[in-house]
Amino acid sequence: MFSRQLELNRNHSLFLFGARGTGKTTLLKQCFPEQQALWLNLLLPEVEQRYSLQPSELIAEVNAMRESQHHIVIDEIQKAPKLLDVVHHLIENTNKHFILTGSSARKLKYGSANLLAGRAFTYHLHPLSFIELDHDFDITAALQFGMLPKIQHYQNHDEKIRYLQAYAHTYLKEEVWAEHLIRKMAPFRKFLEAAAQCDGKELNYSNIARDTGVDIKTIQSYYTILEDTLLGFHLEAYQHSFRKRLAKAPKFIFFDVGVSRALSRMLDVQLSAKTSYYGELFERFIILECYKQAQQYYPDYRFCYLKSSSGQEIDLVIDRPGQAKLLIEIKSNDDVNLQQLKTLATLQTELQPCEAICLCQATSNKSYGDIKVYPWQVGIKKYFMR
Repeated sequence: MFSRQLELNRNHSLFLFGARGTGKTTLLKQCFPEQQALWLNLLLPEVEQRYSLQPSELIAEVNAMRESQHHIVIDEIQKAPKLLDVVHHLIENTNKHFILTGSSARKLKYGSANLLAGRAFTYHLHPLSFIELDHDFDITAALQFGMLPKIQHYQNHDEKIRYLQAYAHTYLKEEVWAEHLIRKMAPFRKFLEAAAQCDGKELNYSNIARDTGVDIKTIQSYYTILEDTLLGFHLEAYQHSFRKRLAKAPKFIFFDVGVSRALSRMLDVQLSAKTSYYGELFERFIILECYKQAQQYYPDYRFCYLKSSSGQEIDLVIDRPGQAKLLIEIKSNDDVNLQQLKTLATLQTELQPCEAICLCQATSNKSYGDIKVYPWQVGIKKYFMR
């Protein structure tokens, strides 16, 4: 059992969103034990059918709760979005607090669902962070198998692979096909593999469409499905009145490197430090760790990347309201020198005012003029945590 960083407000209704397997139910059982709250698990077909057909039954059940019970937990609320109208009524007319979880925002987003108009706070739960794993954290294991909570309980290499493969299959079966998000499974399955192979790279919809056998608009709609089912997020290209032409295509970052490796069928590929593949995984992992912390402590931060027409690139550009932009170069090396930071130094002068740092696997801080080099754990704690 891992202690999660996310602290939920116990005196207010809330939404808790997160991809399947991030530990939403486990966290809520710690915060709102079943003997002290009314629990509805909409993943159970009979429970989903009951409340989808008769959502008003919830009113009678809440009215029958003990006065000492103040919380109603509804797991996977997107399975019965009509319940939200009843939840809205009960928030307005009782002293009960509703804890609503979801692994997909699609039905809520496009189904005219009642999102409670500010009556519920919104939280996001991600896979484990290196902070939460603490002394159990291992960078090689994190890059190989990702940071989903359940993967940490498997000791055997083959079991970890089977779990991630099963996760990918479950996503296709329960999050996509069962929810009627697509008409045909075969092209979407091909798309998932192609999209995972492009994880963290500039998106070329034409190439992915050709590999998948569908048109560009369908590919774009598939990426929307990935984002709506919380399997990742777009990293937009940074826009600036810049003398060099900048890349405009976004990147897509899958929410977990282990899941991405499973979808791209790369789990059997061994990792070797100082290879390009290792460097790509490390870069995506660091982006995800920064993103997890920023979502909790600095939700107004905006994440971008920058690439000029000449190929100069900055891995992350963070727009921080009220502060100078933060430029981040990510290196998997354990020793970084000034020559390796040449691009960062050049672009830093053109993007002033800004702060430039490098996150790497060094064991101590360094400084090259205005550029600061940090061990990645130190840098993330300094810039993304409070």
